[in-house]
Amino acid sequence: MRRPSFLRRAAAPAMGKEALQRHYRERRNEPIDDRLAVFAAYWNRGYACNPAAIHRKALELVDGLRAVWVVKRDAVGVMPEGVEVVRPATPEYFDAMARAGFLINNVNWPNNVVKRDGQVHVMTHHGTPLKKMGLSLQEAEGREKTDDFDAFMKRCARWDYSIAANPFSTSAWEGAYPGLGFASLETGYPRNDVLAAATPESIARARKAVGLADGDVAVLYAPTHREYETDGSELLDPEALASSLGPEHVVLARQHYLETASLGAGAGRVHDVSSHPSVEELCLAADVLVTDYSSIMFDYAVLDRPIVILAPDWDTYRAKRGVYFNLMAQRPGPIAGTPEAVAKAIAAGDSEPAARAAFRDEFCALEDGGASERVVRKVFAL
Repeated sequence: MRRPSFLRRAAAPAMGKEALQRHYRERRNEPIDDRLAVFAAYWNRGYACNPAAIHRKALELVDGLRAVWVVKRDAVGVMPEGVEVVRPATPEYFDAMARAGFLINNVNWPNNVVKRDGQVHVMTHHGTPLKKMGLSLQEAEGREKTDDFDAFMKRCARWDYSIAANPFSTSAWEGAYPGLGFASLETGYPRNDVLAAATPESIARARKAVGLADGDVAVLYAPTHREYETDGSELLDPEALASSLGPEHVVLARQHYLETASLGAGAGRVHDVSSHPSVEELCLAADVLVTDYSSIMFDYAVLDRPIVILAPDWDTYRAKRGVYFNLMAQRPGPIAGTPEAVAKAIAAGDSEPAARAAFRDEFCALEDGGASERVVRKVFAL
């Protein structure tokens, strides 16, 4: 683990929770460092998503920037070389959180994080929202009884900027988190810059990284998380799909990070890519996407490649989670109700280019490869 030397001169001894909170309070009395930025993604799971794209561009554009990532112990070893890290709930972590001028995350920081006057919080989010979010979930079946919306809104009230991939997302975020006073940055998604700027060389590197051979037709299967009886693993068997498609097809099976059930991916024509560190690389490598209600459809559409929607439980998902629009009508490609229909849709090739073009016009119009730079220039006042 590369430790940020600019935060502490020596490793601090272990501290209990009360001592750590005292330490954090003391450090908040020190000046804010407007050239220190703290990044995290997906509850400290590693280097990913919009924060990673912003980090790369900020290091390029912001003179003298010092950056540190908050990363869980089991993810430290897979961080890119040269990226400085701290582990959560350590003295070094609280040093960084107390003094950083910029805090950038794709989820909310923990409840115990105190926003100081002069600190800038950037909420990047991690997907265009088909499913309802924030206070909109008060309308969803059962959520009004289980969610602490007051505590949630207190976390969101720390945001200075909310990044939106498209005008639709701007409206959704502002409606889901009303009255908080953050500024919407309608820039496109930084994480999608690599998709918008894809070249034959970057695609070839991505395909090699996921183990594809020349001539392989790659199908990326990436289902979403469901908050009811099923984890979705029974909806499609990647091995059966690969067998039905023929020997030239390879299925890249990616389980959602909130799920523990395996998709059944094994050797041969199925590659389990659930732990692959870059979703963007998986998208670059794939010739076609199969998903259900995951926000990956909005990202993959940037590539203008075929998308098949597996939606046997659409009515249940719409009723239990709640959605912002009718995907069955405003779809990026053919809708399939069974695994057999998925295989048939893939075999048919690019069967609904007009539907995908309309989808791209609505959700991908800002994705031109420059989102990261637009965000960095605004946030860091360049």
